[in-house]
Amino acid sequence: MSHKKIVMVQDKKIALVAHDNKKRDLLEWAMFNRDLLAHHEVYATGTTGEALSQQLGLRITKLQSGPLGGDQQIGAKIVSNEIDFLIFFWDPLEPQPHDPDVKALLRMAVVWNIPIACNRASADFMISSPLMEGEYNRLVPDYEEYRTRKIDWGAQPDQNHV
Repeated sequence: MSHKKIVMVQDKKIALVAHDNKKRDLLEWAMFNRDLLAHHEVYATGTTGEALSQQLGLRITKLQSGPLGGDQQIGAKIVSNEIDFLIFFWDPLEPQPHDPDVKALLRMAVVWNIPIACNRASADFMISSPLMEGEYNRLVPDYEEYRTRKIDWGAQPDQNHV
């Protein structure tokens, strides 16, 4: 499969998401990295976005709560190239009622080759990377061949049963 290049500009579009038991961790991480985040466009789901906005004093684009569609909104923004990377502090020990949405969000991040940080250590490495300081050419599979593939629909339907 061939690839196409998507340019991430210097000011990145960052999505911040946290499960309930990880919200405090994300907030502490964001406060520590406030000055770095201030140079970027930040998106967040539900109550996470509200808490980040109040504590950081930054403009945060707030989406729905994750279980109410926020995870899917972020996934759609990834597909539309409106999110450059995802920081998602998820809780591996707590069952989530919206687990299919979480898996779909993570899947979209992988399909569209955006960086993902799922804990504080990976978020620290990602935000402090020299690649954050300028443009970055992200390679994404060219899905045009997949979109235009010929599908064998099998035998033609019996016209008497249509």
